[in-house]
Amino acid sequence: MRALLQHIHLKGDKTIWLIVGILTVISLLVVYSSTGTLAYKARGGNTEYYLIKHGSLAIIGLVLMYFVHHLPFRYFSRVSQLGLWLSVPLLVYTLMKGTNLNEASRWITIPIINQTFQSSDLAKLALIMYIARMLAKKQEEIKSFREAFVPIILPVAVICALIAPANLSTAMILFMTCLLVMFIGRISLRYIGLLIITGILGIGSFVFVSYQLDLFRAKTWVSRVENFMNTDVSEEAYQSQQAKIAVATGGLIGKGPGKSTQRNFLPHPYSDFIYAIIIEEYGLLGGAFVLLLYLGLLYRVIRIVIKTPQAFGALLAIGLALSLVIQAMVNMAVAVNLFPVTGQTLPLLSMGGTSILFTSIAIGIILSVSRESEGDEAETETQTPVHATA
Repeated sequence: MRALLQHIHLKGDKTIWLIVGILTVISLLVVYSSTGTLAYKARGGNTEYYLIKHGSLAIIGLVLMYFVHHLPFRYFSRVSQLGLWLSVPLLVYTLMKGTNLNEASRWITIPIINQTFQSSDLAKLALIMYIARMLAKKQEEIKSFREAFVPIILPVAVICALIAPANLSTAMILFMTCLLVMFIGRISLRYIGLLIITGILGIGSFVFVSYQLDLFRAKTWVSRVENFMNTDVSEEAYQSQQAKIAVATGGLIGKGPGKSTQRNFLPHPYSDFIYAIIIEEYGLLGGAFVLLLYLGLLYRVIRIVIKTPQAFGALLAIGLALSLVIQAMVNMAVAVNLFPVTGQTLPLLSMGGTSILFTSIAIGIILSVSRESEGDEAETETQTPVHATA
């Protein structure tokens, strides 16, 4: 396998490429299986339509990943600035004029091609790149509140605040990821603790006021938490109940590929609850294997970070990896009823357009960091060994 990857000029961490390939294959199998009911309702039973559509997006994602991983990762320092400036007006436009799907304005419909674009995906990628840039630039005064903490936290607050009204769970996951990257980037623990307290109070106040004034999706947020605690009989509780049936009937080895029955009852089995379908068809062993793939991705990125001498590259790689893995953990936790329903997709596995593309770009950036760190390591090995202390 490694020889094959080298033959087609795939650089960077070969294990990450292998993990991506395995997840892509699993995704094609499970999306094809889980879209049967959707195809019957929307496409007159044409089950191949969604397989071809999803497969095409997966191929485009792999091409993007291949292209991005050949770019020097230092380019993304400047790209992050442009991405951040584009994200703010796009998020504002999405809130004001966005396409409403599933009672949430998270998408912008692109004219002519009539395809939807989720602006929060761009904002997440741009913000993490920008945080890595700022942390790397501010290392000499990293403990300063005014010089380091304030310039870093302001864009985090703005982007998360703009995402929250339509997608509170995404804003919370992004906020948590930024906190972890700031901790790794040596921001003072006092400031991080203050930020955690402020964030909890801010989110609580935002939800309370929105609920009282019936703004945004506050009633949905509150009902999901209540249903999770009380196992009510509303739609959100129905989703959790159907997911639990899928997990329970899957057993140890599952029913087999394409033999899911809960795909006919579970809302969004091809996106939000795809992990439940994986367990139903491939059992607890299949679910554990998918979990290990994401943990393996995080482990390989940690190894990349250890080998990367540049602060920006290390922070960039770990920030993007944490974003993907935390989102995956949240999705899987919802599917097995450990978390309330959030609407988070499973990266690289769930059906979706912009999610697949931006996830592929993020992994391409990680591989770019890996490629250059391996190049630096190889160059060092060819030179005369020099003993030095850090």
